[in-house]
Amino acid sequence: MVFLKNNLIILILFILTGCSSIPNNTANSCSIFNERYLWYQHTKKVEKKWGTPIYIQLAIIKMESDFDWLAKPARQKIFKVIPYKRPSSSFGYSQAVKGTWSQYKKETGNKLATRVRFKDSVDFIGWYTNKTEKILKISKKDAFKQYLAYHEGWGNFKHYKKNKKVIKLAKKVEKQSILYKKQLSKCANNLNKNKYIKMIRRYYKIRGYLWLFVFVIIYNHSQQTSWKNIQKN
Repeated sequence: MVFLKNNLIILILFILTGCSSIPNNTANSCSIFNERYLWYQHTKKVEKKWGTPIYIQLAIIKMESDFDWLAKPARQKIFKVIPYKRPSSSFGYSQAVKGTWSQYKKETGNKLATRVRFKDSVDFIGWYTNKTEKILKISKKDAFKQYLAYHEGWGNFKHYKKNKKVIKLAKKVEKQSILYKKQLSKCANNLNKNKYIKMIRRYYKIRGYLWLFVFVIIYNHSQQTSWKNIQKN
């Protein structure tokens, strides 16, 4: 039982490492999707479902976590030295806080959604930007104001002009979204044409991880058997 438990943990680590590592070039949308083709499918689905452009989704994630699935706010420090608690419960790709994430799950019925999953994270952004459009009358194509609402919340949005730091961040998101949009215009056709080839490559990559897992199981088992034989002798 312990043997199976240990190897199950190893398998999970292999899968998470292979599927959730940060893309090499997060500033280029084409590069991101060439590495993570399923991400392209997820963002396309969100665009169709919620109306939030792919380049807006990516720009928000770029600013919030830089595509780090385990991203958390830096801990506050006492006397600038002693680590203290984190300023919020923000976590994952979208940096959604627990309360808003719970609201998203309740309203969409996506009860198994997790903040470390890219698919759920972009769907959350689609849901949030859609509500922003309804509540604040801000177009889902307006990266600047959408990010202000995303960062400050629907209630605090009206006070954003007092926060120069957030305005600066929103301008960066707007600039990044324009860049992503230009990049996508050059590679979208290629991404759509080569979808089956990319999915096959993804399949073989995952199969490679599974073979590596099998090798680790065999090696681990042989090591344990050898150790038991040594103890007996």
